[in-house]
Amino acid sequence: MSNLKLVLWNMEWLDDLFKPTDKNQPAVFRPDHEKAPHSFDATVKQRRDDLSGVLRELMPDVVIIVEGPNRPEELQLFFDSIGDGTWVTGLQLSPGQLQNIGIAVRVDTNKFSDPPLQCWDTGKNPLFDPFHLDTDDDGIEEQHHFERRPLYAEISPAAGKPFRILGLHLKSKGIFGAYEWSKWWQMADSNRKKILAQAAYIHDMFIEPYLTDKKTKQIPLMVCGDINDGPGLDASEKRLLGSAVERLMGSIWQPDLCLGNSLFDALKPKDKKDLDFSSIYTTSYRDPIFDNVYQKEWIDHILYSRSLPNWVKSAKVNRKMPDGKSIWEKYENASDHYPVSCEVVI
Repeated sequence: MSNLKLVLWNMEWLDDLFKPTDKNQPAVFRPDHEKAPHSFDATVKQRRDDLSGVLRELMPDVVIIVEGPNRPEELQLFFDSIGDGTWVTGLQLSPGQLQNIGIAVRVDTNKFSDPPLQCWDTGKNPLFDPFHLDTDDDGIEEQHHFERRPLYAEISPAAGKPFRILGLHLKSKGIFGAYEWSKWWQMADSNRKKILAQAAYIHDMFIEPYLTDKKTKQIPLMVCGDINDGPGLDASEKRLLGSAVERLMGSIWQPDLCLGNSLFDALKPKDKKDLDFSSIYTTSYRDPIFDNVYQKEWIDHILYSRSLPNWVKSAKVNRKMPDGKSIWEKYENASDHYPVSCEVVI
């Protein structure tokens, strides 16, 4: 049996750290003093140092990277430079995207088989091509697509069963410009419809077949990433009558095909009973509509199949580092998302 620490982290524009180069050239960091393109005032070195510092302190065995770079060589270069461990990495590329989903496995601790990691290129899998789905039950099927192709990988511990990971970064809800009010609502509804479609499609076309096919149903599956949605319904979702993350987890009418939610499992009993999720948030942002008040959101999730009992546990949002200091106080240039960790016992 293996006991592994897994970290899911939206690392916020990791591509900003790298100098644009031809794919046939070696990956190169931007100059240390250069301003990171999507940061307010942080330099490339400040971002590299802070991202690396968080990972060194958390000491993960596996990292799922959301908003990874756009070349596999760049992801490998970053993990080679964090100053702790030897890593094997994989990156799922998506056409035209500067934000991709990656995975890194630490191999110097003798916790994994050789090879430790297998990745399947979902860019070659027609399952993740554009699809049609009626999201609002009006009898009309709309066409949807995945802006970022999911990561699909298998991890092989040295002792214990292999398990698989589907890494996701679904459509953003963000509206970052000023619009006439009715136009704003139209865009908000459209974004949520796209997220709901992606989540429903993944559950119906990937997760459900995976959990029922005799070739895969006994292989534990983790579905994790930045879903850009939390539990419950906001104003737009009430009109659509659907929550993306709840749709991704599955239907109560098919409990055997529902995924567990590791952060929900970690709630206090009273909060579970009351469905009080206020203690869980994985990012925060200034809300331009309400005087730039900080809003807290739970949009990063670690979900898991129930083919093994208690194989994913002890999940937490790492808002504080092991020494008790706030992550944003200690590593203010790292990311606008908190790392989410869990223990994998398999």
